[in-house]
Amino acid sequence: MLELGKIKAITLDLDDTLWPIWPVIERAEKALHRWLVDNAPMTAALFSSPLAMREIREQMTDLRPDLKHDMSALRRESIRLALTRAEEDPALAEAAFEVFFAERQNVILFDDALPALEFLAQRYPLVALSNGNANIERVGLGRFFRASISAREFGVGKPDPRIFLAACGAVEVQPDEVLHIGDDVMLDVLGGLNAGMQTAWLNRSDALWPHEQLPHVTLASLGELKELFEPPRP
Repeated sequence: MLELGKIKAITLDLDDTLWPIWPVIERAEKALHRWLVDNAPMTAALFSSPLAMREIREQMTDLRPDLKHDMSALRRESIRLALTRAEEDPALAEAAFEVFFAERQNVILFDDALPALEFLAQRYPLVALSNGNANIERVGLGRFFRASISAREFGVGKPDPRIFLAACGAVEVQPDEVLHIGDDVMLDVLGGLNAGMQTAWLNRSDALWPHEQLPHVTLASLGELKELFEPPRP
C-alpha cells in the first residue's frame, strides 16, 4: 500500500511518461535525414536503408560498450560510422547530431503532464530520472525540477538501484520517502521497488501487470495524482 504520509519527494521518468517518445524520435530522424541529404548525400542514402542502419547500430554497440548508457554518444558515433562507410567527412557527425538532438527536445506533452507537474511541484521537490537524452531545460520543464539525473551523466541506467539512490541523494531523502512515477514495468517500477522506493505505475494502455511484485499504486493517467494526494472530502 502507498504510504502517502512518508513521501517527501517525487522522481519522474520522462519519455512515455510526460510525452510520447516515438513521434519525437521520428521527427528527429526526419530532420537528420533532411540535413544529410543537403550535406552528406551518400550517407543519407545509407540512412534510407533500415537494414544498413540496424547493422551500424549493432556494430557501434559492439565497438563501444562503454557508451551503452549514453544515447547521445551512441547516436553521434553511429552517424560518424555511417559517414565513414559512405566515404564522406566523419567530422560532420557533430553538426548532424546537433540537428537530431535539437529536434529530439521538441516534445509534445501528454495533456495531463503539465497540470500534474504544476500540482506536484507545489508540494514536493521533483527529480527527473531518465535513461534517455532529453534535456529538461531545453524541453522547457526545468522550472519544475529540483534536479535531473540521466543514465548518460550518471553512467548507470535504470533499473540499477544506484541511479535511484542518486536521485534520493539529490534531494536528501531516504528511498522509502520517495514516490517514483514511470511507465516502464522493468525500468521504472521494478527498478524503483528494488531500490526501496514507493512506486506508481503509469499504465496508459490498460495493460496487465506481469509480475508477482506489485507497484504501490497504478495510474491510468497523471491526472489521477491530484485525487491521490488530495482525495475528495465526503
